[in-house]
Amino acid sequence: MALSSPIQSLLILISFFLFTSLIAAMPTLQDPELVVHEVHRKLNASRRRLGFLSCNTGNPIDDCWRCDPNWEQNRQKLADCAIGFGKNAIGGRDGKIYIVTDSKDDDPVNPKPGTLRHAVIQDEPLWIIFERDMVIQLKEELIMNSFKTIDGRGASVHIANGPCITIQYVTNIIIHGVHIHDCKQGGNAKVRDSPQHFGWRTLSDGDGVSIFGGSHVWVDHCSLSNCNDGLIDAIHGATGITISNNYMTHHNKVMLLGHSDTYMQDKGMQVTIAFNHFGEGLVQRMPRCRHGYFHVVNNDYTHWEMYAIGGSADPTINSQGNRFLAPNDRFNKQVTKHEDAPESQWKNWNWRSEGDLMLNGAFFVASGVGASSSYAKASSLGARPSSLVGPITSGAGALVCRKGSHC
Repeated sequence: MALSSPIQSLLILISFFLFTSLIAAMPTLQDPELVVHEVHRKLNASRRRLGFLSCNTGNPIDDCWRCDPNWEQNRQKLADCAIGFGKNAIGGRDGKIYIVTDSKDDDPVNPKPGTLRHAVIQDEPLWIIFERDMVIQLKEELIMNSFKTIDGRGASVHIANGPCITIQYVTNIIIHGVHIHDCKQGGNAKVRDSPQHFGWRTLSDGDGVSIFGGSHVWVDHCSLSNCNDGLIDAIHGATGITISNNYMTHHNKVMLLGHSDTYMQDKGMQVTIAFNHFGEGLVQRMPRCRHGYFHVVNNDYTHWEMYAIGGSADPTINSQGNRFLAPNDRFNKQVTKHEDAPESQWKNWNWRSEGDLMLNGAFFVASGVGASSSYAKASSLGARPSSLVGPITSGAGALVCRKGSHC
């Protein structure tokens, strides 16, 4: 029997309300680009909220010294706060304070006292600080001598628009709290590297920081961007290195660790990469590793275009407690890139992801046997949970430190 017209109308009306209620209750499908934009917004808001916190964030380096309002009178305490494979880098801890008063770099062979170049070539240990804010445009590479600290705290110090820093066959170097950007090639010129010696330099690569055969090196709380080659490169047997608390942006090939697939002296290389923020405008090599042992721990990866961590020639890569936010491009979600080898070879390389947080489809292709013993030489500190990466890295980059207050 057919339903009467009023009953039909009532049923249609009830069905309509049920349908609209069901639609309202269903999760909305969002544009992936909007999702990532919202993640970025929340991460940046979190950084702004956390940025004023200077200590007790769970960052062992910062918690070691940033709580001290008298940090300016205790500058050399920083050397005792190093962690990781570069923890024995004391820089100029046991030397005098040298104050840079002149931003010029007019003569790379006979540098004027009071300039940064005059300070870094001296034979004795020195803790180098800056009288005021300054932009230093180097004429040629800054060739450092052993047992030096470049400490930018208390001033806004930029090394920019020329060749930058070279650490070549020297030891115990700390570079802290400076902006290093727009680095260019130098060379084919005479440069002094000690009070007793100068010589011709061939054309340099244009790295922000070039570590060539050096050991016990610590690069901490620097802001690096837009250099000719790498932001930080370590090659030719360099080892005992920690790269921490840096903020890296706007660059293609960020970090190369290992000279070439055939350079076997890099087999003993050990590098810790901890608490860094890999930010906007980065493409690849965060880092790219060869041969050695690499501990990548509690970093925040918010941007890459090709991949984040790569390598060739059987490096051991121990990735722990990092936060990886993949780009929107569905073809570049993979964190890792095994380079210059078929799968039959790279499947035996020891690469692991332990406790990493993967966002927006990011994924890590592990390889190797997976046994903990195989990572003993690639373990340099205890990783914190990836959920703490926000506060741990909130102060990455060169800090705004003023006298008489927390840094």
